[in-house]
Amino acid sequence: MTYALLLLELFWEFLKIGVFAVGGGMATLPFLYDLGEKTAWYTSAQVLDMLAVSESTPGPIGINMATYVGYTVGGVPGAILATLGTILPGIILVIVLARFLAKFHDNRYVNAAFYGLRPASTALIAAAGIGVLGESLFNPGLYRETGNIADFFCVGPIILAVVLYVLTNVNPTKKLHPVIFIAASAVIGIVFRLGGA
Repeated sequence: MTYALLLLELFWEFLKIGVFAVGGGMATLPFLYDLGEKTAWYTSAQVLDMLAVSESTPGPIGINMATYVGYTVGGVPGAILATLGTILPGIILVIVLARFLAKFHDNRYVNAAFYGLRPASTALIAAAGIGVLGESLFNPGLYRETGNIADFFCVGPIILAVVLYVLTNVNPTKKLHPVIFIAASAVIGIVFRLGGA
């Protein structure tokens, strides 16, 4: 495949993701997992790395992840085209809906349609969350190899998750800025190699 075709494919794939990214960046995760399997541009484990980097950097998660994949696969032009592909459907939709909603602001069918989108976006976000949880805290592949139940659980990440949950819900540390928890988790992950890389 030539570089130009690769860039075109990047744009097209992220344009499709952008069309169905109802509910924000986390809702794109199921599509990113599928894209990784289909194209072999990245593994499902790398999706978790993308998610961590995207949540740790300024900007919307879905767009950050598109930029990350685009840059990894096609350099700067790939990052630009993947990002453009992701945001273009939203831009077009907002322009169309702004005109549409101005006319049909109080229409019960329009309101019902938007109300119906809520469960769909909630399901996409929940599926993404469950997928991330499963990839981060459990290792069924290792368990199948060894048959040892202890190998099913990723003990380090589970301990880190519990500690973070406690620290973000206990009064003295509850009010700390989230960046502190993100930075501390990154350092702990690097020091203890919790990602398993």
